[in-house]
Amino acid sequence: MIKSMTGFGQIIASPIDANVVIEVKSLNSKFLDLTLRLPKKFTEKESEVRTIVADLIERGKVSVAIDYQPNPGAEVSERYDESLFSAHYSELKKLADKVMAGYDSLFQLALDAPGVKQTNGAETIDPGEWEKVKKWLLEAIASCNNFREAEGKVLGEKLEIYITNIQKNLDQVGMIDSGRIEKIRTKLKENIASLFGKEGLDQNRLEQEIVYYIEKLDIQEERVRLSTHLSYFLKVMKEQNSNGKKLGFIAQEIGREINTIGSKANDAAMQKFVVEMKDELEKIKEQLNNVL
Repeated sequence: MIKSMTGFGQIIASPIDANVVIEVKSLNSKFLDLTLRLPKKFTEKESEVRTIVADLIERGKVSVAIDYQPNPGAEVSERYDESLFSAHYSELKKLADKVMAGYDSLFQLALDAPGVKQTNGAETIDPGEWEKVKKWLLEAIASCNNFREAEGKVLGEKLEIYITNIQKNLDQVGMIDSGRIEKIRTKLKENIASLFGKEGLDQNRLEQEIVYYIEKLDIQEERVRLSTHLSYFLKVMKEQNSNGKKLGFIAQEIGREINTIGSKANDAAMQKFVVEMKDELEKIKEQLNNVL
């Protein structure tokens, strides 16, 4: 089963004392690149959140944001130093007047100045409160993973089309290959005869050299291996767990066989289908960048 690394999940909850919004976003990345934005009161739970995300998201560029806003009726845990706020605001106004700037943003700047916002003691987490938030976090992650699975289904359909197209082009190569060797043999004999004449030629030695040369152009083994790799790619796609890295390794082997066939082809018609196979393989590699 293919799973995309692109996903989004959101949970909005409104318990009695707060409004909670949890968002989980993920994009493609070779490793787990996690960014967290937690309320100050949940800072001590960062390690636990990272463990949960690593277990359930696995890898990708992931951002988790938990917004926890107490309701107006809830007890306020923060206080503000009014005299210090006024002093900061006054100084900011003087600076604004000097450069003839507006006052629109001065209030927020003064409010965010060091020492203005004060907390009444350390914020503590009620165990029951955290269990609720963790439950919502798990739901948001599950929603993100459902999004990834849906995206993965679309990716899988595209990959199957590209693999099928490579197999079709390989079949065309096989049809051309059936008469290619004899054509090369005849052409070599004609060229040598026209260059040296038939007198003085050792026919046995000539035949040995032609056989040696033709063996260098034989692509039967490469065709068989390529077909096997294509079948294996489809098999891995249908496994229970998404494995983008494994599919990437198989794609490398597919590319190696295609390149070898192209280097041995020595046939314009065959090269056309080799180019088509390379084009389909590039599409596969592009899509695999977003497969988990």
